Amino acid sequence: MNDSKDYLYPQKWLSKASTGDRVAYELRMRILSGLIESGTILSENKLAADFEVSRSPIREALKILASENIIRLERMGAVVIGLPEKEIEEIYDVRLLIETFVFERLMKMDTTTLAMELSKILEMMKIAVKYNDADEFSYQDVIFHETIIQSIGHSYITMIWTNLKPVMEGFILLSMRMRFKEKHEDFTRIIKNHELYIEAIRAKDRELMIQSLHENFRDVQGKVDDLWRSQQLLSKGVELEHD
Repeated sequence: MNDSKDYLYPQKWLSKASTGDRVAYELRMRILSGLIESGTILSENKLAADFEVSRSPIREALKILASENIIRLERMGAVVIGLPEKEIEEIYDVRLLIETFVFERLMKMDTTTLAMELSKILEMMKIAVKYNDADEFSYQDVIFHETIIQSIGHSYITMIWTNLKPVMEGFILLSMRMRFKEKHEDFTRIIKNHELYIEAIRAKDRELMIQSLHENFRDVQGKVDDLWRSQQLLSKGVELEHD
C-alpha cells in the first residue's frame, strides 16, 4: 500500500499489521463514513489496483469485513451492506453490557493501580485536545476503555471486545474528527466524564459509574439502568452459588 495516498484510517497505527489487515481497516473506514455506499460491488481486481497490492491480501480483507457483516461475499464480488441504524445500536448495546459487567467485577478487586493507569491515559487525552489531535485523542480513548475491560482478566469478555473493537474504533475516529472541527467545546464534558469513570473505579462507587455511563451513552439512558440492575442481580446470583 502506498503511504502517500490519503487514507481515512491512521497509517501510523498499522506498523505491525499485515497487508490484508491494512486494507480491511481502510475499507472499513470508507464504508462506515459513507465514502463507499451500501449496495456498492467491490471488485478484487479493482481493489488490488487501487491499493497497489496483490489479490491475496484483498481476499483476506474482504473475509474480515464479511465476518463483521459489513459486506456480503458473492460470486460477482463483495456487496457492501454497511451498518444499518439497528446494528449500530446493537454494537453500543454490547459495549454497554461489557462495561456494566466489568464494573461489577471491579467492585471486588483492588482498583488502585487501574485508577493510576487510567489517570495517565487521561492526561494523554488532555494533551491531544490541547494540540487539536483528533486521531491521538481517539486512540487514547479506545485504550482507556480497553484498559478497564482487560483489567478483570476475563478471557471471553476480552474476546468479545476484540471482535467489537475495529468497528467501534472506526465510529470513534469519525465522531472525534467531526467534534474537533464542529464541537470542540464538547471535550470539556468528555474529559469530565472520563474523570468520573476514574473516580467511580477508584471509590468503587456505583452511583458515580451510573452517572458516567449515562453521560457516555446519552442515547440509551434507559438501557443503562436496566443493564445495571441485570448485572447486579447476576452478580448476586453468582455470589449465592459460591456460598
